[in-house]
Amino acid sequence: MQDKIYKVIEIIETYERVPSNYLKHLKGADGLYEARIQLASNIWRVFCFFDEGKLVILLNGFSKKSQKTPQKEIDKAVRLMKMYYDEKGKENGN
Repeated sequence: MQDKIYKVIEIIETYERVPSNYLKHLKGADGLYEARIQLASNIWRVFCFFDEGKLVILLNGFSKKSQKTPQKEIDKAVRLMKMYYDEKGKENGN
């Protein structure tokens, strides 16, 4: 599974247009994406976002057990993304 995750991250980093079966924007969560990883019947999602268009920031991940992405996982990713920007702002003196 780890190799598959690395492969998907490599695709996200190198492809100009990443197919939606690997990366999908989440509606209602500004700037948040889910990297989609599947190996046999195991489905994983790793939330991520892009900082300044290039740097991919990975957040939380989970094993997907249902069709719909759990709201608590989305909320956690949004909190982590906000924490990242808050810390970055402090480092830059903002």
